[in-house]
Amino acid sequence: MNVTIGTRELVMGSRYLTELRSSNDILEDTEALRLRLAEEGYLLIRGFHDRERVLSAREEFLRKLQAMGRLEPGTPLDEGRISQENRSMMWGGGAEELQADFPRFLDVVNHPSVLDFFDRLLGGKSMTYDYKWPRAVAHGGNTGAHYDVVYMGRGTKNVYTMWTPFGDTPLELGTLAMCLGSQHFSKIRQTYGEMDVDRDNVATGWFSEDPVEIVDTFGGRWATTSFEAGDAIIFGMYMMHTSLNNMTGRYRISSDTRYQLASEQVDERWVGRKPKGHYAWGKTTPKPVADARKEWGV
Repeated sequence: MNVTIGTRELVMGSRYLTELRSSNDILEDTEALRLRLAEEGYLLIRGFHDRERVLSAREEFLRKLQAMGRLEPGTPLDEGRISQENRSMMWGGGAEELQADFPRFLDVVNHPSVLDFFDRLLGGKSMTYDYKWPRAVAHGGNTGAHYDVVYMGRGTKNVYTMWTPFGDTPLELGTLAMCLGSQHFSKIRQTYGEMDVDRDNVATGWFSEDPVEIVDTFGGRWATTSFEAGDAIIFGMYMMHTSLNNMTGRYRISSDTRYQLASEQVDERWVGRKPKGHYAWGKTTPKPVADARKEWGV
């Protein structure tokens, strides 16, 4: 099967692309989970969330899109058919801001079962950033390859992203893809990985929009899979990831949420009643990523 990432078409099973591995076989073995996260850079857990709760939250997002005129009139709500406007949507905000429109979404990502899992995985009381990143990706949309640390690296580096799709998400809807081994790309970690988008104001913050260039130059291999409602993937701040293009006429609805030990330093931009978020990035003319990479020598 072929998939599209940016302008590149990759073949499943080639040197560039393989399947993500489920960690459900070791779900009750905390030490094995920690070891796999360290070695492979991610944990894919099928049925991590209650499926019905996820689908209920999906309806919230779809009703919001419908009210905004973003869905094709006369089509079933649950299909999430994109209107001719074909615009993606991001509802990033603090939990207090999101509560009015998306309480069922917050119930999924803040659920006691989620925090209990991170308590166990991290070996102490965990917390989640108050700021959440739910989005609806339109046809053709995708995200370039990046480390999350460049957006949220002012506290502990032991922060973990959980990507949750709100609905069954086959490859053609634009699933997340991990670059296997990228947490060990030392030259990238020492240069790009030290960047802060608010301080350095580097364009999108993405390292590259070309998944083939990354594999050919630095190594690794991309991996993705189809997801079902309830599945989640968890990974660290130095795991290079991207998304497949949404090749369909339906919205891909998903969220990124973050978790860490409550005892460790927290990036102040993402916590509190009204998190300030990015405050300087993009306020002046940004530096192109290509220029920054020349300076870094990568």
